[in-house]
Amino acid sequence: MNFMRSIFAFSLLLIMTYSTSSLAQDTVRIATFNVSMDSSNHLPNDALPNTYESVLPKVLQENNPQIRGIAEIIQRVRPDIILLNEFDYVPREQGIDVFLNNYLGQSQAHLDPIAYPYVYTAPVNTGSPSAFDLNRDGKATGRGNDAWGFGWYPGQYGMVILSKYPILEDDVRTFQHFLWKDMPGHHAPYVHDEDGKPTDEPWYSDEAMAQYPLSSKSHWDVPVQVGGKVIHVLAQHPTPPAFDGPENRNGMKNYDEIRFVRDYLTPGADNYIYDDQGQRGGIAANGSFVVLGDLNAQAGASGVKGAMTQLLEHPRVNDVMPMSQGGANHSPDVEGSQYHTAAWRKRVDYVLPSDDLIVKDAGVFWPVQGEPGYDLMKKRDASSDHRLVWLDIELPQ
Repeated sequence: MNFMRSIFAFSLLLIMTYSTSSLAQDTVRIATFNVSMDSSNHLPNDALPNTYESVLPKVLQENNPQIRGIAEIIQRVRPDIILLNEFDYVPREQGIDVFLNNYLGQSQAHLDPIAYPYVYTAPVNTGSPSAFDLNRDGKATGRGNDAWGFGWYPGQYGMVILSKYPILEDDVRTFQHFLWKDMPGHHAPYVHDEDGKPTDEPWYSDEAMAQYPLSSKSHWDVPVQVGGKVIHVLAQHPTPPAFDGPENRNGMKNYDEIRFVRDYLTPGADNYIYDDQGQRGGIAANGSFVVLGDLNAQAGASGVKGAMTQLLEHPRVNDVMPMSQGGANHSPDVEGSQYHTAAWRKRVDYVLPSDDLIVKDAGVFWPVQGEPGYDLMKKRDASSDHRLVWLDIELPQ
């Protein structure tokens, strides 16, 4: 596997990070993109604590330039299957259907429109109110850091899967309500004293942990019929390992959310897992999959050591390390910047195929100056502070 990764790393240095031409019919392009289409990209930060529902339905009706930029990027890369992170969970007719029809379905920058006949979306835990003072600031507000997943309103930072291939909806598994406490050996943050040393007082009460879901948004297993094979799209968006204190509660949760995916792929380690319908266990030992999402973790640079490595080094995961010249140019002083997927100099967005899928090409959409789409990279409100990451696999027969 290391030999194969070296070949891909060398070859990817020689290719463009995106393609405006139609893909060959013998390949399937799969992508992930944190599109920054929650209210935080459309309202001042000081307005968010007073925001109780998504403004996305309103913004979508305004021919919004940031959303046009997102649509332009998708029309340039033209993935066949794509996960959108940070697309607020709102009624379909007010949200994703408008995006499909009024943005992706309309030419952006003289590009061909793109259609996705199959859509999957579902509720998330972000903004879902708890009854507890989860950040221990003396107030149980049920919002922000006191929601089950950080968010100012239910559905913030939601997820959507768009596909040109049939989604097998009857076989979809969601894990929104899997409890953190039910993961054997899960991390447990503790209160620290004024000297920064841990005490024997758990950060979360037993009552809170009895209800605390592991997923800050959700974990999904969405099977897609691609040619003669079912490919499981494993989608998620773990909490950032930051915005906490010495107790490292978010770093611990990020690690365990990623560990859940690792265990889901590992027969024998998946026995504790149950989905929202009560079905137990993970993916079949020979199941084909692609792990997609903004995992908010980079190998060697996460809140808990090994958070991302535990998945990247899984024996069934083939990490071909998509790259871009734009990322390298953006941070020439940072080693490995060609692999970055975010403007804030990290590799956090992943497309990780199972080892049985034949990878033909991969990249990160990050144009350099003078290339089409470069202006969309300049600031977050032009598109996103994340970059679209894509992978081409051989169409299964």
